[in-house]
Amino acid sequence: MTAVSVTVVPQASAYPGPGLVTGDIGVHDPSVVKRPDGGYLVAHTGDNVALKTSTDRTAFRNAGAVFPNGASWTTTYTGGSRNLWAPDLSYQNGQYYLYYSASTFGSNRSAIFLATSSSGNSGTWTNQGLVVESRTSDNFNAIDPDLVVDDQGRWWLSFGSFWSGIKMVALNPSTGKRSDTTIRSIAGRNGGAIEAPNIVKRGSYYYLFVSFDRCCQGASSTYRVMVGRSTSVTGPYRDRNGVAMTSGGGTEILAGQGSVHGPGHQDVFGDSDSDIIVYHYYANSGASLLGINLLTFDSAGWPYLR
Repeated sequence: MTAVSVTVVPQASAYPGPGLVTGDIGVHDPSVVKRPDGGYLVAHTGDNVALKTSTDRTAFRNAGAVFPNGASWTTTYTGGSRNLWAPDLSYQNGQYYLYYSASTFGSNRSAIFLATSSSGNSGTWTNQGLVVESRTSDNFNAIDPDLVVDDQGRWWLSFGSFWSGIKMVALNPSTGKRSDTTIRSIAGRNGGAIEAPNIVKRGSYYYLFVSFDRCCQGASSTYRVMVGRSTSVTGPYRDRNGVAMTSGGGTEILAGQGSVHGPGHQDVFGDSDSDIIVYHYYANSGASLLGINLLTFDSAGWPYLR
């Protein structure tokens, strides 16, 4: 993709516009981790999982693909497409972990795989294999993974898209794979459009961010970011009004406005200056671009964008 620089002027509306980013900012389903050297590594949906890097969280450049030689083990789920979706990137125990999805649009014959790397650079990733899959007979969809490590050091993977909603499984920290066969339900809209979970712990609460409504329709996309919270990583998560997220609850913190269409597939991480939320949104042209904002919490402990 040709590198572009886009400045979005915030409009007098409910939410701040995306902060200034430059360079190669064409992304979809971004996940960002801060590297030990202070730079940033981005993974996003693309052929063989796409990578970008930044030294300052403003200027971004293409950094190749996670699997430049392809990912043949995913073809059962992708129908042969090289496009791999919705990666979740984190840095644990001195190495990078990447959970990523293999599927086809509208199908729940899907799988989440794990790869690890000591550097995070293109071509250095080792495929660690299948983590969880879904079949057409299942009532869930194994895409959109997100790893969270709780206060006790336990590892959990949330995931899900449409069907019966957002699920969670326990992982073994030594392998990054499942530690039992239990699948928990943590959010849902009775079959409605919900996906892209992201869980972070701040203060006394675990916050579950999700995307409601429709992705992937260019400037017609209706994605928006919702949140709930719980004192337990496994839930129950409730929104600001006390509605359970398993019953369709969620408090909106970002939605489309003006020339920002369908913002979503959010990823929250802590940086030296603030919590940061990254996401994609669609420009008027239909191009999918990187959005970055500061994220803070009000006096009642609810997050909002700056």
